[in-house]
Amino acid sequence: QVQLVESGGRLVQAGGSLRLSCAASGRIGGNHALGWFRQAPGKEREFVAAVTWSAGNTYYGDSVKGRFTVSRDYDKNTMYLQMNSLKPEDTAVYYCAVDPTGWGTIEADYISWGQGAQVTVSS
Repeated sequence: QVQLVESGGRLVQAGGSLRLSCAASGRIGGNHALGWFRQAPGKEREFVAAVTWSAGNTYYGDSVKGRFTVSRDYDKNTMYLQMNSLKPEDTAVYYCAVDPTGWGTIEADYISWGQGAQVTVSS
């Protein structure tokens, strides 16, 4: 089973940029998708972005469209989330996970969640 580890979370000022990484151990199926979710204190977990592993199709949540970019490095078995124009409301724990169905946008389809990376955006 694939195991995922997030890294890159830290404190950043509003308007700044940050890149998160999600390193996978084990083989990711070509028809799988990898996704990013986030959860802020007192709020439900929210879909952020996803990428299909083989085709590289991308999907974004409405709150991050135009600011965040998801990508994957096939050779490094790693997914990235480039976050630009960060806002205080982006503060959350960011998780990555695997979707074996490949649809990418349905949280219930995701398995093998990472431990999370804290992102804090100061105003």
